Amino acid sequence: MILTLLLSVMMMAGLFLLLLGGVGFVQNYKFFSSAPKEVRDVVPVTKPERFKGQHAIGWVIIILAFALMGGAVVIGAWHGINNGYTFVQFYIRFFIMLMLLKAFDVGFFDWFLLCNAGFNFFPSFYPECRPALGHYLFGYNWKTHLFHVVMFIPSVALLSWICTLLVR
Repeated sequence: MILTLLLSVMMMAGLFLLLLGGVGFVQNYKFFSSAPKEVRDVVPVTKPERFKGQHAIGWVIIILAFALMGGAVVIGAWHGINNGYTFVQFYIRFFIMLMLLKAFDVGFFDWFLLCNAGFNFFPSFYPECRPALGHYLFGYNWKTHLFHVVMFIPSVALLSWICTLLVR
């Protein structure tokens, strides 16, 4: 269980790096596709680099974020395969990992960073979005979050089944 929690933290770090790389360094409108309409309306399509190589650094951060998140899944699978996990054990591990990641997404990204302008994260990169941020935005994407949670059920089942086939 401790490994599952550590892998969840790994995925959370990867998700934060993904946000940082996309919003803070690459700074392209495409990274705001899941943002509220109020924020998308004030964010420019592209922003010039603040320093040479900024966008390249952002893409490196994004690649590292995907590696970190994928690595957490691979480590979780590898550990379970080597320890003879059953389908249910794999399912519980991966479901907990994804649910904690979703809780981090809703609690930290949506509530803290977006609705409460925590650490002035978005406004430090996009000052023009400051007036659009506020508590009223919380829950703007509840249907998307609910869809993700529902899709976790078959996705985790498929991943667990594949891992179960690899158990010796």
